Amino acid sequence: MCKHVLNAQVSIRSPCCRKWFDCIECHGESETHPLLQKLDLIFACKKCKKCFRKDAKEFEEADEYCPHCDNHFVIDAVTPKAAISVEGADARVDNRMLRDDRAKPDAKFDVTIFDPDLDADKLG
Repeated sequence: MCKHVLNAQVSIRSPCCRKWFDCIECHGESETHPLLQKLDLIFACKKCKKCFRKDAKEFEEADEYCPHCDNHFVIDAVTPKAAISVEGADARVDNRMLRDDRAKPDAKFDVTIFDPDLDADKLG
């Protein structure tokens, strides 16, 4: 799994070391040599697990899909972004989960099934 591109649809085989990587940054982190760039690319589709070749010189719109399963692998990359947020919805918009201490509780909700006083005379 690539930590740089979260929605990677294919793995690319590096022409220099013949290892599979999801992105260029993954190759740079794990290998000490620079990436050798070639126009003939070898891809492995993550959906159908089959490999195929694409020529970068003649890359057309039809080449954006896996030839085996038609998975669209040329999509905008989703990269992780650092964010600090509070989980849950805005309480000013939806306040059903907040309890108002000023309101009186309903008497019908105070009774539980474990209350022995209500059913004491019905027992055996």
